Amino acid sequence: MEEEQDPDSMNRLPTKQPKEKSAIIFEEVSSMEWEFIQMNDQEEDLIKRMYRLVGDRWDLIAGRIPGRTAEEIERFWMMQNSPYFEEKRKESIASTLKS
Repeated sequence: MEEEQDPDSMNRLPTKQPKEKSAIIFEEVSSMEWEFIQMNDQEEDLIKRMYRLVGDRWDLIAGRIPGRTAEEIERFWMMQNSPYFEEKRKESIASTLKS
């Protein structure tokens, strides 16, 4: 016994089933909670040179600095170059000099 097939079903492409959305949880970190990251002069110089060369590819830059993560490099860059952190940098330098 042969089943009769719908003539339209042979011309239809199989439909894709929607993928299940994975539950990715992003933790928002306030920049106010960030601590200043101390880099030595060589690390700072390398970050500046690499940034000019590759832009904000933090993972690539971090790969050149042993013991540093891409997140640390990005945070350091933002804190050094953002006007938002300028006052905090001044306060941090002043407190270091008083010690």
